[in-house]
Amino acid sequence: MGDSIQVTINGKLYVVGAEESISTRLVTFIRDKVGTGTHITCYQGGCGACTVVATAPDAATGGTKTFSINSCLASLYNCDGWSITTIEGLGNREDGYHVIQERLAEYYGTQCGYCSPAMVMNMYGLTQEKGTWTDDDVEKHLDGHICRCTGYRPILAAFKSITPADIEVKYRLLSAHIIPHTRSLLLHIFPHTRSLILHILSPIQDP
Repeated sequence: MGDSIQVTINGKLYVVGAEESISTRLVTFIRDKVGTGTHITCYQGGCGACTVVATAPDAATGGTKTFSINSCLASLYNCDGWSITTIEGLGNREDGYHVIQERLAEYYGTQCGYCSPAMVMNMYGLTQEKGTWTDDDVEKHLDGHICRCTGYRPILAAFKSITPADIEVKYRLLSAHIIPHTRSLLLHIFPHTRSLILHILSPIQDP
């Protein structure tokens, strides 16, 4: 390893040298330098709250590969040459929201919201890893995430609705029979429900 490494996060290049400890984890650097939408809970890769999406060189192909990663397990210095996307980089109030964020909000797939950014990033990672995916892929991909509030059903329903082969018919059926009633009731009680959920899903980047 040379005197410094370079890592790109949300399109911005960071040159990291001796000012960072060799033990610094990617999640710590992200929260200190980029934004706090990437959360920390266990520091052991067991809860999934710190998930981000990385694009890294692939020695096997000579190209790159994109995948979701628990940033609490990744050493910052192992990320030399990587491009990282966090929840703030995926979509936000200033630049607009990604369809995955919108869909999770539409299905009311968040309660306390602590796990929601990582859930979104994991699903985004799946869409980048595969050109098409199945409901089973969605379930397997979210296996490493802990959510203590929702029971997972609305999260899975939201993400499965993004499946390319099934999105039209599933969305039509859900819209016709479930979503309008839930939406109208919640919006009657909480007029700003959707905007609040999207605020949870993607806070404005810290300066």
